[in-house]
Amino acid sequence: QVQVVESGGGLVQAGGSLRLSCAASGFAFRMYAMGWFRQAPGKEREFVAAVSWDSGSTDYADSVKGRFTISRDNAARTVYLQMNSLKPEDTAVYYCATDRTRVFSSSVYRGPYDSWGQGTQVTVSS
Repeated sequence: QVQVVESGGGLVQAGGSLRLSCAASGFAFRMYAMGWFRQAPGKEREFVAAVSWDSGSTDYADSVKGRFTISRDNAARTVYLQMNSLKPEDTAVYYCATDRTRVFSSSVYRGPYDSWGQGTQVTVSS
């Protein structure tokens, strides 16, 4: 059974940092790109970052570029999102997902993704 489980969220003051983790199981993790998305209250889910199967390519939303870093450990079947210089507008539920439409792709894309987890809440206070 395909499963991803996010963790690492919490409450942090503006300017602080958090590191999110996403543990994957039930599929060939190392073959596919992984992505992070977020959804704030009353808003649609939006793309945050993606990393290719071999970490050779990454992509970031303009709103997080320079502040967030996505990485992965294929041996541990885990993808991470290091979030620095957090802002109140980063408050959202953060989800990870996998792009299983492309195998061993050297490029990353912003969709489609599947196998969504339950998400982890990130709250940034001003």
